[in-house]
Amino acid sequence: MKGGEIIRIRVNGKEMELPEEVRTVSGLLEHLGVEKRIVVVERNRQILEREEHDSTPLAEGDSIEIVHFVGGG
Repeated sequence: MKGGEIIRIRVNGKEMELPEEVRTVSGLLEHLGVEKRIVVVERNRQILEREEHDSTPLAEGDSIEIVHFVGGG
């Protein structure tokens, strides 16, 4: 991929265009303002370990599901 290209992915069922600086799952979570320690991320139907977020690249057409955990009582 050439630098500066926008990629299109689907996040929780919605199409999204990502700027060039967002190219990993970790970068996506930061871009969306999501707290990494309270979510589970699935990329193309595969659940990722939290340690994989920094090293897992995003590619055109990826499908990402982000599940938030909410405490209560």
